[in-house]
Amino acid sequence: MITSASGPQRLYLMQVATMIVGPLTLPVPCYLIQTRDGKNILIDSGFPLNFQPLPNTPGLQRIEHEKGVIEQLATIDVRSSDIDLLICTHYDDDHAGNHGAFPNARLIAQRLQHEVASAGHPRFALTRSQWDQPASRYQLVDGDTQLLPGLELIETSGHVPGHQAVLVHLPQTGSVLLAIDAVAIQAHFTADRPVGPTDADGAGAIASTRKLLNLAERKHLSLVIFGHDGSQWSTLKQLPDFFD
Repeated sequence: MITSASGPQRLYLMQVATMIVGPLTLPVPCYLIQTRDGKNILIDSGFPLNFQPLPNTPGLQRIEHEKGVIEQLATIDVRSSDIDLLICTHYDDDHAGNHGAFPNARLIAQRLQHEVASAGHPRFALTRSQWDQPASRYQLVDGDTQLLPGLELIETSGHVPGHQAVLVHLPQTGSVLLAIDAVAIQAHFTADRPVGPTDADGAGAIASTRKLLNLAERKHLSLVIFGHDGSQWSTLKQLPDFFD
């Protein structure tokens, strides 16, 4: 078990919005990791304020906004200026809509995702004002990376180029995988998973899912949290409660 003085101590889960997609109710989460040495590490920042989908968005009927990420953090006395690192899993609208609200955070992204988005890919245009920050604020990584003891970034392209999942080693709970959109729902955590309509590269999405399945077996993970699984989400501890 990882017990480094700088390792993760708590993992908070926040639901910042709900997407209504046909008959499905899908949570939109953000995550906060607090380390033993007092760092606050945010993972993703949710939809832009009051965002609603365009009328022709396939499948997505509406978005119900909950308390936003800043408001939720405030309930545990964490201000936006207290965030030290912001892990950007990818730049889709529901993950990168408020990056600019964290002025002191170093931004951590896969180089591939950042370069594809910066080149003008239309999928990431809506949130460009949020993720297109000065280069000095970014730490771009290439592939699987140990960000600090007990916190690993897992490159999982497929949903988008340069998507990353997050592996958190907690002192009591054990190893927790945040699959993000590499595996959005538990039913897709299989070697022969179907390809979703928002997966940019179907073969890549399948390969990344198999990579995470292998990781789960090798690391004997305590918990896998899927990106938008309403059934699972209702069973999980949520802020102000936490996994430790």
